[in-house]
Amino acid sequence: MKILKFGGTSVGSPERMTKLLDIINPAEEQIVVLSAVSGTTNSLVEISGKLLKEDKQGALILINALCQKYNEFVAELLPAAEFREQGQEVADYHFQFLTTLANDIFTPAEEKVVLAMGELLSTTLYHIYLKSIGISSVLLPALDFMKIDEDNEPDIPFATANLTPLLEKNKGNKLFITQGFICRNSFGEVDNLRRGGSDYTASLIGAAILAEEVQIWTDIDGMHNNDPRIVKGTKPISHLSFDEAAELAYFGAKILHPQSVFPAAKYKIPVRLLNTMEPSAAGTLISSESEKGKIKSIAAKDGITAIKIQSSRMLLAYGFLRRIFEIFERYKTPIDMITTSEVAVSLTIDFTDNLDQIVEELHAFGSVELDRDQTIVCVVGDFGAEKHGYAARVLDSVKHIPIRMISYGGSHYNISLLVNTEDKMEALRSLHNRIFE
Repeated sequence: MKILKFGGTSVGSPERMTKLLDIINPAEEQIVVLSAVSGTTNSLVEISGKLLKEDKQGALILINALCQKYNEFVAELLPAAEFREQGQEVADYHFQFLTTLANDIFTPAEEKVVLAMGELLSTTLYHIYLKSIGISSVLLPALDFMKIDEDNEPDIPFATANLTPLLEKNKGNKLFITQGFICRNSFGEVDNLRRGGSDYTASLIGAAILAEEVQIWTDIDGMHNNDPRIVKGTKPISHLSFDEAAELAYFGAKILHPQSVFPAAKYKIPVRLLNTMEPSAAGTLISSESEKGKIKSIAAKDGITAIKIQSSRMLLAYGFLRRIFEIFERYKTPIDMITTSEVAVSLTIDFTDNLDQIVEELHAFGSVELDRDQTIVCVVGDFGAEKHGYAARVLDSVKHIPIRMISYGGSHYNISLLVNTEDKMEALRSLHNRIFE
């Protein structure tokens, strides 16, 4: 069985939703994972924000606008009266529920329920559309088998235990439709896998049932060797290892959710990145295999803050770094890069909600300097210790650009450079010209 995930742009209009059958083969065993229709989740976030601020009138205006959009969507997707009526009932149910929430006490728990509506709408409407054209499919509720634990980590054994019987129960069917992004938490409440979580859902389902392959269908033909919005002449990468793809996803390659690589890697399920607009394009295959001796791609991650802690008396003290890290752990703030010297440690973060408190605690260890508006530029490829000259090529490419930090040797697949965000475009272009031209 294959898992096919389609993002918001792939189901962004009735026309695009109907064209999914150019890719989906109802005669093959497939689970199709759908995101919300593009723009829906943003609207639901905005509605939730109004409700949390007790702006009932503002929320109702937004609810009515989104409702009208879906009324038009249903009418175009389902022209036959019988099925249009079914689709309208689904839309009416969700928007009546939203309106009810606007007239009641609204909490973050209800917000999670609201954010789940986009995927519930898109999958149900697509299921009705397939029925309207005589194609049999089974709608699998993700809330019945997708769960996160108390640490917000997905429970794959739970997915296996609960999804497998659903598939067995519908053994005569080949085409299954389910929701991306949404799940239940350890208390059984509706929750989600955070933004981009539909990729994660597809990978988790693939791992849970040991699928033949996971396909992530987006609006670009695979992962490119640089950012095509900034650099001309980028090319899709034909093959990446799981480790290389994870580095690229984490450090800025937007085509893939950073966490979605790990379940597939653990269970050795190949992941293929493909283009909905150009289904015949080869895309990018991500697997356990790797092409040796090659630099694969360059990615950039903005919104970085660098923190330097200088302390001549404490850096070499036993447990110093542990005590530094514990501060970030207390404030649930991940660290991206780290470098050390005899008298200082520099590190970077991209989550700055608790920065003031963190800096205040760090002052107990010495002087603290901040550099904001930084960008991590990540060069990914085969940088094993036996390879010669790659690091020199990377650094030579940016010798005219001020470098704040360099991270090399943390893995065999990554050299990371920290630069001022204003220098990012020049860094990406210069690296591309030196490495790939």
